Amino acid sequence: QVQLVESGGGLVQAGGSLRLSCAASGRTFSIYTTGWFRQGPGKEREFVAAMSWNGGSTYYAESVKGRFTISRDNAKNPVYLQMNSLKPEDTAVYYCAADPDVRKVGRRFDEYDYWGQGTQVTVSS
Repeated sequence: QVQLVESGGGLVQAGGSLRLSCAASGRTFSIYTTGWFRQGPGKEREFVAAMSWNGGSTYYAESVKGRFTISRDNAKNPVYLQMNSLKPEDTAVYYCAADPDVRKVGRRFDEYDYWGQGTQVTVSS
């Protein structure tokens, strides 16, 4: 069992940057595949980025590729989502997720067993 807590959301102007953090407790975070998803107003939850347990493989949604970076520091635990060149359409609640099946790096929300409570990101135009 692992508990996830996101932080770092907020209000930013278009073109700005934010860094989200996902801290885990309960078990070693480094043995999970981790992902970030988001859910905008009136929209379904969508994949943003994911990373293999050792950080060797990363995947991004086309809409964020080149602007967002997922990373982790195994020594210090958190998983980060660095978001640059933010756009109003990036406005959403962002969720961190963990999957104990490290054989895969999922891009569907139903592939993840553990979720944080979400952090709001609002990008103004």
